[in-house]
Amino acid sequence: MVSREDVGSWLEGTPTGGENGRGGRLGLPSDGPGSLATVGRRAVALVVDWVLCLLISYLVFDANSMATLGVFAVENLLLVSTLGYTVGHRVMGLQVRVLGGEGRMVGLWRALVRTVLLCLVVPAVVWDGDGRGMHDKAAGTVIVRA
Repeated sequence: MVSREDVGSWLEGTPTGGENGRGGRLGLPSDGPGSLATVGRRAVALVVDWVLCLLISYLVFDANSMATLGVFAVENLLLVSTLGYTVGHRVMGLQVRVLGGEGRMVGLWRALVRTVLLCLVVPAVVWDGDGRGMHDKAAGTVIVRA
């Protein structure tokens, strides 16, 4: 059964990960390369990606809001499934990895699940005790420092 300590949300701030340190329960280091990405780095990466998608939408689709979301979804799906990061992730030194699968590519299926839930917004802003969004939990992925 899930206890209240295992579940968090954006209302409670950034989770600490308990006595094992941030990401310790996931088998990740508490800091340095391979550690869980902080909320600040992830937020800046999201802003970089969104601004890039807004620019593309403005140039190609006359700044249509649904087109912007579509460009964002395509960027996430293609880049995360093949490279393991978006442009924003790369700028911020982050990478999307399969949890427990060091070196494994995220792949199309996981990237699709992650992208659909990310575009719904709510799953991305509800976190567990380790700071992973519901979109990452559902896809079996984690965002780490590269």
